[in-house]
Amino acid sequence: MQETGFLGTAAPRAADITLLVEIGMGTALLAGTLLARAGRFRLHAACQSAVVLLNSVLIVLMMIPAFHHQVFPKLPGRITKPFYAVATMHAAMGGVAEIAGLYILLAAGTNLLPKTLRITRYKVWMRSVLAIWWLALLLGFATYTRWYVRAR
Repeated sequence: MQETGFLGTAAPRAADITLLVEIGMGTALLAGTLLARAGRFRLHAACQSAVVLLNSVLIVLMMIPAFHHQVFPKLPGRITKPFYAVATMHAAMGGVAEIAGLYILLAAGTNLLPKTLRITRYKVWMRSVLAIWWLALLLGFATYTRWYVRAR
């Protein structure tokens, strides 16, 4: 049996923790952006890399199982219902953001990819992925609200 959350909603504790960790990661991504602007590129890379890797753990352990259990079995039949539509949009945007973040991590932070697949225009890539990540985060808030916040 799942433990009740601590944010005063109908969410299980794990969902509350995930929400707060995601908010922290969003803040860390913005802090990492400030580090890059200040020319502290090693700290920027460490900060952004840690967020991308932690996010992949949360996706695998928390989000994929929740989506697989609560949404996927009802698709495509109920995609027009907000409960399913918002969660599906969150999953799509989050997937794009995570895959792009992992690509940046590999292409900019390692020599594992061939030169033809490496990034040359860092700012465009990083700013675009940050925007997509924040869109996914906002859709995650909407999913949490739709799933766990009861109308009063």
